[in-house]
Amino acid sequence: MASVTASWEWEYAGLHSCAYRYMFRSMGHGHGHGSASASGQHAGKLWIAFGIGAVFMVVEFVVGFATSSLALISDAAHMLTDVLGVGMALAAIMVAKRAKAGKNRTFGFYRAEVLAALANAVLLFGVAGYVIYEAVGRFQDPPSVPGWPVLIAATLGLAANLVSFSVLKEGAKESINVRGAYLEVLADLIGSVGVLISALVTITTSWKYADPIMGVLIGVWVLPRTYSLAKNALHILFQHAPVRLDVTEMQKALTQLPGVTEAHDLHVWTLTSGMEVASAHLTTAENADHENVLKAAQSLLASKYHIEHATLQVEGGSSAQRCRELSW
Repeated sequence: MASVTASWEWEYAGLHSCAYRYMFRSMGHGHGHGSASASGQHAGKLWIAFGIGAVFMVVEFVVGFATSSLALISDAAHMLTDVLGVGMALAAIMVAKRAKAGKNRTFGFYRAEVLAALANAVLLFGVAGYVIYEAVGRFQDPPSVPGWPVLIAATLGLAANLVSFSVLKEGAKESINVRGAYLEVLADLIGSVGVLISALVTITTSWKYADPIMGVLIGVWVLPRTYSLAKNALHILFQHAPVRLDVTEMQKALTQLPGVTEAHDLHVWTLTSGMEVASAHLTTAENADHENVLKAAQSLLASKYHIEHATLQVEGGSSAQRCRELSW
């Protein structure tokens, strides 16, 4: 378990009218901050991958629309996911370095990454829908797509992906943030190979259906990943508990701590990727040592659930009764 420096402070709890509360805030090398620190060491490589991807994405879009190649447009859209994926990784690093809480921004700008992911998903749904719509119309009378420009553009796109793949490979072993960008690039290699195949078929056989069929296949392949991206972004924005956690089991584990008679008002949510936080009220037995209860709860959340930023309220039975009377 990563080292944690904890600070406790007594303050009057006007919230919920519950006598006093301890607040635990972990600082140092936590579950979420560590990944940002590790990926920060590879920011230069991420910038290289971002630049390469952005340039060749534009090339594929331009050639794709100029030649009416749906396969190339689909692959360019897929490369767009790589560029945005790497961009969000870079954004996460910069936010981790610069985002500061303000008087009216107690969580800074950490949600910017999540909003970018949601915008990415909406855009990709639109592009995939366009490709599929166009392909259905073209199956009746497919236009002639020049194979050589498509082949050259796809080859350049594949080369760009291979360079980015090589640049990010080492960093992916050390940072979950870099690994996400690395997997985006790896997935796009498949799309680039598909476009190469369709271009070769067009050149060697002049079969007009090769390009729209490959365009649909790539578009359909992108949709599940796009859906997953949108679902995860909305999951965070609606402040649902992380999928990896069983909140009921966590509440039971807190209740079973020595000196604790009840755990309630338990909330767990994700601030942004790699940053999970929690809050809870712990009702204690009459003679329980509140500081020991707090330490035990903090240790449990950090070691078992990898949550190292939590606000925990320790209260007696009378205060807990007031909490149960609240309407929500």
